Amino acid sequence: MNAKTSIKPFFDPATGTVSYVVSDNVTQMAAVIDPVMDFDLKSGRTRTESADRMLEYLRAQALTVQWILETHVHADHLSSAHYIQQQAGGRIAIGDNIRQVQAVFKKLYNLERSFLPDGSQFDHLFKDGETFRIGDVEATALWVPGHTPADMAYLVDGVVFVGDTLFMPDVGSARADFPGGDARVLYRSMRRILDLPSDTRVFVCHDYPPTDRAPHWETTVAAQRANNIHVRDGITEEQFIAMRKARDATLEVPTLILPALQVNVRAGQLPPPDDNGVSYLRIPLNALPAKISDPAA
Repeated sequence: MNAKTSIKPFFDPATGTVSYVVSDNVTQMAAVIDPVMDFDLKSGRTRTESADRMLEYLRAQALTVQWILETHVHADHLSSAHYIQQQAGGRIAIGDNIRQVQAVFKKLYNLERSFLPDGSQFDHLFKDGETFRIGDVEATALWVPGHTPADMAYLVDGVVFVGDTLFMPDVGSARADFPGGDARVLYRSMRRILDLPSDTRVFVCHDYPPTDRAPHWETTVAAQRANNIHVRDGITEEQFIAMRKARDATLEVPTLILPALQVNVRAGQLPPPDDNGVSYLRIPLNALPAKISDPAA
């Protein structure tokens, strides 16, 4: 806990996702970061247990939700941003390059005409370096593309929430082969984070721990610079690019990518229901390229 803020993590073991509530200790205003909507792929059913745990904490601490911050359009879990907003208020925000991501996936899913790739599904689109407040605490939105074109990190009171841009030091870095991803750009985004003061606390959005440790989500800039297996000091940009491209070629497509993306480009809303009142997710058959970085995606 910093002098001005409190941070409460929520780990979802099903997707390896860490969501956060960060709050101003004086005003009791809060931001929710990367909330998860539970989804059972086999039955096609959504649940709200993960989001409800966050809501219970917010109520117990008498916190008012001011922001619901997405670091990017996640490919490995569905967002519960819309549900959190319905239950507790707040403005849903993401980086303004979301428009580029929406345009790609509107085409892939052949989404309804009424879906506009203009970011209007979100309440606010952050520009790089834009400052905002959580209560009386100043925060800064940092554009850190590479994993996707629209990734953002949020710097709050000596803490940075990095989304998928960095993982824990013994896990390394996120893949860069999603549509619009770029290993060179990712390296430069990570170095931007690692140029922050060495005592800056770093909170990650995912942990996929080795078998010899439990999940963790907090580290520091100093620890990342000394120990990150992919981007520690001394690893060059060209070395990282070669490693990242070779590694990405071996990775499977995330289990929930097809349902997640078409919900998350809508700020966590399900697709509009059909005339029978049921919402449907689309599975584009034989449309996702063998290499998911293919621009045709």
